Amino acid sequence: MGQKQQPTADPISEPKKRRRVGFSNIDDGIEANQCILIYLVSSKEEVGASHSFRISPVDLNSFFDDDGKIYGYNGLKITIWVSSISFHAFADIKFQSTSDGGKGITDLKSSLQRIFADTLVDNKDDFLQTFSTESHFVRSIISDGEILQHKTSNGHADSNSHLGTAASDVEVVRMVIGNTAAGHLYSRLVPLVLLLIDGSNPIDVEDPGWELYVLVQKKSDEQGDGQHKLLGFTAVYRFYHYPDSTRLRLSQILVLPPYQHKGYGGHLVEVLSNVAILEDVYDLTVEEPLDYFQHVRTSVDIKRLLHFAPIQDAVNSTVSYLKQGKLSKKTHVPCFNPPASAVEDVRKTLKINRKQFLQCWEVLIYLGLDPVDKYMEDFVAIISSRVKADVLGKDSGSSGKQVVEVPSDYNPEMSFAMFRSQDSEAARVWIDENQTNQEEQLQQLVDERVKEIKLIAQKVHHV
Repeated sequence: MGQKQQPTADPISEPKKRRRVGFSNIDDGIEANQCILIYLVSSKEEVGASHSFRISPVDLNSFFDDDGKIYGYNGLKITIWVSSISFHAFADIKFQSTSDGGKGITDLKSSLQRIFADTLVDNKDDFLQTFSTESHFVRSIISDGEILQHKTSNGHADSNSHLGTAASDVEVVRMVIGNTAAGHLYSRLVPLVLLLIDGSNPIDVEDPGWELYVLVQKKSDEQGDGQHKLLGFTAVYRFYHYPDSTRLRLSQILVLPPYQHKGYGGHLVEVLSNVAILEDVYDLTVEEPLDYFQHVRTSVDIKRLLHFAPIQDAVNSTVSYLKQGKLSKKTHVPCFNPPASAVEDVRKTLKINRKQFLQCWEVLIYLGLDPVDKYMEDFVAIISSRVKADVLGKDSGSSGKQVVEVPSDYNPEMSFAMFRSQDSEAARVWIDENQTNQEEQLQQLVDERVKEIKLIAQKVHHV
């Protein structure tokens, strides 16, 4: 059988060209925080103006899929204006082009509606129109509310803004959320709650246990027509307390960004504290307070406690003992917690719960040490003793609750048992077991607490 003849190679033929394979550019996406700007405006003239007030949200990425990115857009820029008059919003979306780079094209409208819901207006002209058609939105909503207290602004308003008028004053209006008007107002405020309060979720506007305390500023325009500007609000839940009382829990508090750091947050806390006292509730608590708000809250409570005679003997006794000195040289330093009778007196009269009073107690001791620099070493020693007790669970002298997972065939995610521990295990903060790292972390907690006490004391002294 003959072999198949192979073609003879042509020495002068051109080499074969390699086939080129093209790959489309991979779309890395853009973080929402990098392409979205949000402004709070009080008139249609401020929309697009260079002097508009820009607000900095906590985190926009969390509203855009799992990784917080927007895909499929080149040159994307989103500018959002939120009306401080009606709390409607309008989003101006601009981009050069769109292309699917492997992860699709983000539906911007639905993503933005996760934040703004029905407050998002599609047409810019319609949005601009709301400044006139809903100019009395806040005034009409709060008209059926209960005015609790009002206070002259006395320079609190920024003289460079539209609030800077001598005739303006501030009042707090209480509304029950179950009321249609109150629920409507809160629904308009939800986008700002989501954007500006870390870790927040909307409250149930159909639950009558919720109360809304609205901080408004009144002024008259050139025509003598009364205007109401919403400065902030707090949402409070009223719980039943056995056997015949209630307790108030502050869940959300927000002062709109242009009016922050002017004393309005503290004013809201003061009004709410007065409500708790006048209505003789069991106590007033706060749901997971952020550090800055805790600072404001403690400053307000300290001013009240400084004029509360029933605890003065206990404060003076502790201060006198500290002034004897040499505590820092001792192997074991007591925590110097207030007597149980003082804790109960404060709760009954001022409605300050035990946990909050213990925060205030250390500030009261610090204020009583005069000159404080002379006794600072011993003061730090008792703070260190208390921090170690809280973190390591030693000598805490109080009991806590602990949740432990238990096996279940019914629903593993809902399987747990709660019991009361005798060594306050629930209050412990678990830290590195390495001895050196543990001491460093404990010292850091002590330093942070002493710094906080000094800041609160300084603020109280300047009031």
